[in-house]
Amino acid sequence: MSNQFAEAHRSASATFTDRIKGVADWDAPAPVAGWKARSVVEHLLEWFPGMLAAGSDVALPDGPDPKVDLLAAWEHQRDAVQAVLEDPATQTKTFSNPMTGDMPLAVMIQNFYTADVFMHTWDLARATGQDDRLDEAVATEMLAGMEPIEPMLRASGQFGSERGPLRADADATDRLMSFIGRDPYWSAS
Repeated sequence: MSNQFAEAHRSASATFTDRIKGVADWDAPAPVAGWKARSVVEHLLEWFPGMLAAGSDVALPDGPDPKVDLLAAWEHQRDAVQAVLEDPATQTKTFSNPMTGDMPLAVMIQNFYTADVFMHTWDLARATGQDDRLDEAVATEMLAGMEPIEPMLRASGQFGSERGPLRADADATDRLMSFIGRDPYWSAS
C-alpha cells in the first residue's frame, strides 16, 4: 500500500537536502526579513519537534547540534520524521492540539511540517543562488488548498499579512510564494 504522506515528505526533504548541500554562504541574506540562509534550516529544526511532542506521544530523538553541523542535524531530523511516517502505527495515531484540534498524526505532519519544508526550499534556494523552482503540481495543489482558508492563515501570523507582488506571467512557484507573503522576485542584491 502506498503511503502518500511518507512519499511527500521523502520528496520534499530530498530537494531541501540538495539545496542545503549546495549552500556556499550560510550568512547570505534570505527572503524572510532578518533571516540568513542558516536561519531557514534552523527554523525547521527548531519548531517541529516541540509541536510534535506537545500534541502526540511521538518524540523525535535528539540529534547533532545544528551550530556544529547543520547538515548532520537536518539529515538526522529528516530521517527521524521519515521513520515516523513509515511506521504503520502512525496511521492510527492522532495529533491533538488546542490550536489545530484533533487530526490524524500523518495529516498534521503533511499539512504543517512537510508543507513548511517544501515552501522553505524556495527561501533557501533563493538566498543561495540555487534552482528555486518548486514542483509545479505540488505548489498548485498546496495553493488551491490554502486559498479557501486565507483569512484564517493570515490571522495565524504564520504567513505574511498580505500577498506579495505577482506578475501576469507568474508560474506555480511564484503564485505560491506570493500567497504566503513573499516577494517572488526578491533578490539579495
